[in-house]
Amino acid sequence: MSDLDRFSFNQATAQHWALPDAVAGCAAAGLDKIGLWREPVQAYGVAATAQLVRDAGLAVTSLCRGGFFQQDDWYDDNRRAIDEAATLGTPVLVLVCGGLRPAERDIDAARQHVGDAIGALVPHALDAGVRLAIEPLHPMFASDRCVVSTLGQALDLADPYPAEAVGVVVDTYHLWWDDQVWRQITRAGAERRIACFQAADWITPLPEGVLLGRGLPGTGCVQLRRFREAVDEAGYTGPVEVEVFNAEVWARPGAEILAETIERYLEHVA
Repeated sequence: MSDLDRFSFNQATAQHWALPDAVAGCAAAGLDKIGLWREPVQAYGVAATAQLVRDAGLAVTSLCRGGFFQQDDWYDDNRRAIDEAATLGTPVLVLVCGGLRPAERDIDAARQHVGDAIGALVPHALDAGVRLAIEPLHPMFASDRCVVSTLGQALDLADPYPAEAVGVVVDTYHLWWDDQVWRQITRAGAERRIACFQAADWITPLPEGVLLGRGLPGTGCVQLRRFREAVDEAGYTGPVEVEVFNAEVWARPGAEILAETIERYLEHVA
């Protein structure tokens, strides 16, 4: 097995690389996997994107994102997201579950709403053959982006539903700080819940826009290989996506970003 056999380039890492160029760049680099985001897919056309990646010999490892359950249209939008994932042939729809509603302060109630909303989507996800993957985000995002902050919370929300319908995302950027994460990764493996593994580093100091504080592997403080070995030991054998939001990285040409991402993945993750 090649060290790149599990590698998937998430297109968010090269935010300004046009979708057709990103697909062509991955294929030219000898890759066979890519992670996609809904906005550029919708702009290009969902069916057209599915054809594009198939023609390039790529598989879509995940589609991001569903969720944001605090919004009024969460049900219809997430059903559309499930359908888009099915059209693309990806088995994983990443859920960024959303924050508090305006003027809301009850975070426990917000988490309960997330669990109930996921339950409402499970029948459609099962019919479509798409797994809903709950992604816990760092606690600094709890108010506006995701009230699910730990892997344990994500697993608790997934627990009432079949593992083939609801899993979790292990994202190193969001979970590296948690002293319970290793135990929870073991639990996730035992419960067959690991649906997606994403690697990104935590850079210090964080930029002013904390959303853009992800670094390419090896540029920050996260034990990335320890995470990869932990999910492997827990029984996860799926793709390893590198997903980075960083304005300095995005300012570079897409092919250059991809080349460095591959190099750093091999050095610090594989």
